[in-house]
Amino acid sequence: MNEIDITAVDLNLLKVFEALHEEGSASRAALRLGLTQSAVSAALARLRQVYGDPLFERRGRGMAPTARAQELNTTVREVLLLCRQTLRRAGDGAPSLNGRTVSLGLSDDLEIAIGRALADRLRVTAPGLRLLLRQTNSAQATEMLASRAVGLALAAGGFGARTIARQRVMAGGYSCVTTLRGAKAGPLTLDDYLRRDHLLISSDGYLGIVDDALLALGLRRNVRVATTHFAALPFLLVDDDTVATLPSHAARAVAELAGLQLHDCPLALPGYVIELGWRPDMLRDPAVQAVHQAVLAVFAGMAA
Repeated sequence: MNEIDITAVDLNLLKVFEALHEEGSASRAALRLGLTQSAVSAALARLRQVYGDPLFERRGRGMAPTARAQELNTTVREVLLLCRQTLRRAGDGAPSLNGRTVSLGLSDDLEIAIGRALADRLRVTAPGLRLLLRQTNSAQATEMLASRAVGLALAAGGFGARTIARQRVMAGGYSCVTTLRGAKAGPLTLDDYLRRDHLLISSDGYLGIVDDALLALGLRRNVRVATTHFAALPFLLVDDDTVATLPSHAARAVAELAGLQLHDCPLALPGYVIELGWRPDMLRDPAVQAVHQAVLAVFAGMAA
C-alpha cells in the first residue's frame, strides 16, 4: 500500500467500515448511519482505495469481510472506541449507543430461555443498541470470541482458552415436556417415561445425554424423531404419547410459550453450568458493557 497522508483521509470512513462489518449489508449500514446507500457505496470505494483491498465482497444478499477486513476490524474498533471514550469524557455524559450492534453467541436453548427478556431489558437500559444473537455451541464459542465474531458468548462446559474471561451465570438440570392431552395426573414415572416414544434433541441427532444415562442402567428408549434444534420442539411434539427431555431453562420457556406440560425428569442426569465469556479488552466498549450487564441481570432474575 502506498503511503497516504492522514490529513487527506476522512476519518468518518472508519465509521462506515464499522457499520459494514457489523451489519453485513450496505443498505443496513446506510440506515444505521443515516446516509444514503450511494453514500455508503462511495465511502466503501474510498476505503478500498485507501487500503488497497476489496474489504467487503458480495455474498448472497449481504457483504462478507475479506481476510484483510477481518485484520483491520480489531484496529478500527480500538480507534473508534478511544475516540468515543475521549468524547464521552469531554462531554461528561453517558455514551450514546444508538446504532451500535453487539453480537452474543449462544445455543438456541438459551436463546429461547433468555432472548426475549434480554431484548426487553436492553430496550430500557441501552435504547438504540441492536442485539445480534448468533448461534454457537461449547465447541465453537471460544474461537468465535477469539476471532471477534461475537463480543460475548454463553456456553456450557466452559471456554477452552485462558485468554477468555468468564463468569458463571447459571447451574441447571433437565426437565421433560409432553402435550397437555397426553399428560397424566401425578409425576412422570420412570416406567411411564420408558414406555413413551421420545423426541431426541441433540447436536448430532443420534444420541443424547439421556441415552448415556440409560445405557449405564442397561436400559434404552425408543426415539421416534430426532432434531438438532430446540426451536422445532413444539412443532414436532404433537403425539400425545411422546416426551422430550431438555435443559430445564429451555423446557420452562417452551412449555409456557407452546402450552405444553412440564415434568420433573424421572431419570438422574448430570447437571450443567452455563458461563458467560468475553475477551477482556472487549469490556472497554460501552456497548459490550451494556449487554454484559443485561445478561447478568437476566440470569439473576431467573434465579430469584
